[in-house]
Amino acid sequence: MTTQRFSPPGQKAFAARFEAQRIAFGPVVFHCVRLAWKRGWLQAIADSAASGLSVAEMVAQGLGTDYALRVVLESCLSAGVVTLEADRYVLDKTGYCVLTDTMTQVHIDFVHDVCYEGLMKLDASLTDEAPRGLSALGDWPTLYEGLSSLSEPAKTSWFAFDHLHSDTSFPAILPDVFKTQPQRVMDIGANTGKFARVALQHDDKAQLHLVDLPQQLAVAEQTLKDAGLMERATLHPRNLLDLSAELPGDMDLVWLSQFLSCFSEHVIASILQRAARALRPGGQLLILDTFWDRQRYDIAAYCLINTSPYFTAMASGNSKIYEGSVYVRHAQAAGLQLQDIRDGIGYSHSLMRFTKAQA
Repeated sequence: MTTQRFSPPGQKAFAARFEAQRIAFGPVVFHCVRLAWKRGWLQAIADSAASGLSVAEMVAQGLGTDYALRVVLESCLSAGVVTLEADRYVLDKTGYCVLTDTMTQVHIDFVHDVCYEGLMKLDASLTDEAPRGLSALGDWPTLYEGLSSLSEPAKTSWFAFDHLHSDTSFPAILPDVFKTQPQRVMDIGANTGKFARVALQHDDKAQLHLVDLPQQLAVAEQTLKDAGLMERATLHPRNLLDLSAELPGDMDLVWLSQFLSCFSEHVIASILQRAARALRPGGQLLILDTFWDRQRYDIAAYCLINTSPYFTAMASGNSKIYEGSVYVRHAQAAGLQLQDIRDGIGYSHSLMRFTKAQA
């Protein structure tokens, strides 16, 4: 029995050309692999164990037509998702990742449901520094104004993508957040209130000040009400793109999680300056974010780098996944002193701790 696989030719020039063709046909392969997953074809092949399934058997099971199965599964074969042994398809290791790996599934849904159509306007978005592709989802200046009213499946896929990383990171960083026993904590970019909830549950003396757009704060408020924690929370509606919008002061700690990457460097500098003014002398500012240059594994850097075009075409038009040094530079310019950086949190996060000099 001969197993058929696709792999790059041995010679370097041919291998490079093969990789270039993978790029050229990448969108085609993406759709075929996604369809094989969503239609249950990969699962059916997996359930057949080592023996695999022939196209005829899949047709007999009512999984699809001979034509549809051959078109899609042959594309999956070219991508290493399945192998073909005689006339039977068998799931390969990459196929098992598609079927079982949460990160892979979340990324596929995010790219398909949130990004794919809008990325057709990446060129215009880069030229105009505005999210021209966002019109595929709704009529808002930036995606953040429309998050709470996104239609499905984009809404579910966006929040699954956003929470995939934060959900694995929050439990690991709470001891860092409350290391100095802060009582007045400001969460800038509160989003759905998930951090505020776990922080208030972690320390029953803390007071949380949530800053975000009004529509996002409405979601966060409901999160805290459902948890019975709203009495220790205060909402501060702010559009931080308004550079004149100041923040409440006398804070022991300012928390910024997966937030600054939503803005251009100019706005990042302004947010950090305003955050520094909101801190009491000796207060601390913590940034939890993803930096493509601080990743242990190349695959993490690959995923983060290729998230930046989403920010361009869909989210803001002028933000991205940054290098860690960008935040450090702007924080120091705002009068904050870097204390330490801890990498390897959750899937891909780093935690930066800054302090404001004593008066």
